[in-house]
Amino acid sequence: MARSKAKTVAAYLKELPAERREVIAAVRKTILSNLPAGYEERMNWGMISYEVPLSRYPKTYNGQPLSYVALAAQKNYYAVYLMSVYEDSKEETSLRAAFEKAGKKLDMGKCCVRFRRLEDVPLAAIGKIVAGTSLEEHLARYEASRPGRK
Repeated sequence: MARSKAKTVAAYLKELPAERREVIAAVRKTILSNLPAGYEERMNWGMISYEVPLSRYPKTYNGQPLSYVALAAQKNYYAVYLMSVYEDSKEETSLRAAFEKAGKKLDMGKCCVRFRRLEDVPLAAIGKIVAGTSLEEHLARYEASRPGRK
């Protein structure tokens, strides 16, 4: 699947083949059980997105809610987008160490963790990263990255 046109998370999950839905559902459960207060789950950018609601922070550079985490079943792999890993080198170091400790190979871009099977990703490490940045910390990092635009 490339970019989904689903309007709701339920519709997104429904359009996935059963085996892909199981993987996405397991990662989603990990995210939801570790998601700090204030973030909102919705569909955005063709994937499941966990964001700062515009009602809380409307002055974004593109008029879209600030993304914190996203989850998608791409054509050839699954992806978890962890913005805090991109924003904070300590988070990236922690994630890399967790993969190494679990004996898993990390396939990562700037914030995108790609994997082909659920067994390829240590869910506890994903949960720890998700739980690690409050909404207020995320906003502070965003503001700090945009000097002169407050």
